[in-house]
Amino acid sequence: MGPAWALALEQSALGETLRQALWLYPIANVLHVLAVVAMVGSIFAFDLRVMGVARSLPVAALARLLLPIAVGGFAVAVVTGSLLFTADATAVWNNPVFVYKLGLIGLGLVNIIIFHRIPWREADRWSVGVKAPALAMAGAAVSVGVWAGTATLGRLIAYF
Repeated sequence: MGPAWALALEQSALGETLRQALWLYPIANVLHVLAVVAMVGSIFAFDLRVMGVARSLPVAALARLLLPIAVGGFAVAVVTGSLLFTADATAVWNNPVFVYKLGLIGLGLVNIIIFHRIPWREADRWSVGVKAPALAMAGAAVSVGVWAGTATLGRLIAYF
């Protein structure tokens, strides 16, 4: 048994509906996976560019294309993930893999804030053909690891 708030969430009308409706949970699950794919895929493409792949592409232009996709994917993943959580909140909350996933999401968000406050301010200096500074490359490497780990842990929740 989990905390009272998780049990209340699970027993709410929304939790009941998600468990009882034939297609609602599977649709939320598919949308969650697609949102994570859009988010992680766009983040990986951007991070690979920062780490030196395809230096002929302007990093600012790539950011204008890919970062809104990442943000949109994250927003949809949060909404659909919340729906999935609501359907089985007590079991999921007690799953240590879920807690690790939340920790990695937090770390990923902190990494984004640091990246945009420090190395990104000088991105115009390393836009085309120039190697990004070590701090930017480190942030991109952390990002790849964190978001790959988050997606992996998300899949592993069902097995633990």
